[in-house]
Amino acid sequence: MIEQLLIFFSDLVQNPQLATFLLAMLPITELRIALPWGITIGGLEWQSAYFLAIAGNYVIALLILWFLEPGSRWLRRWRIWDRFFLWLFARTRRKGKLIERFEFWGLVLFVGIPLPITGAWTGCAAAFVFGLSNRKSMLAILLGLFMSATIVLTLTATGLFLFL
Repeated sequence: MIEQLLIFFSDLVQNPQLATFLLAMLPITELRIALPWGITIGGLEWQSAYFLAIAGNYVIALLILWFLEPGSRWLRRWRIWDRFFLWLFARTRRKGKLIERFEFWGLVLFVGIPLPITGAWTGCAAAFVFGLSNRKSMLAILLGLFMSATIVLTLTATGLFLFL
């Protein structure tokens, strides 16, 4: 599925900077895929791909942080959305023990370790579920994105990160 998405982006967006930024905004790819894509397929210099991937992932994280609470409250008026948010928040509580225990630094590590189910999207949900302030969450997520991008960049540069 990711390979098909990357081909779609390559064909749709002829601008590798824009493609890297947009890939970083998506929940499945985030910067874990956007950064290596920008370097290997997009042909970007590592510095450019690094900052575009962080920026794209951070922009969407800010939007999620600011709109998750009012948006979920509004959508939960309908049963299907209420069930979705109950599932999402229960799942986040189960996966977010690190954040629950260490709060700010737990969120930094949660976002910063580039594994499946971690990242800015899930980190935003966890910050909301565990009651972290938006201001602290924004900083923790940004620090986590720099950490994650550095790990992914290192793995990409050494040839250890293969996403296709």
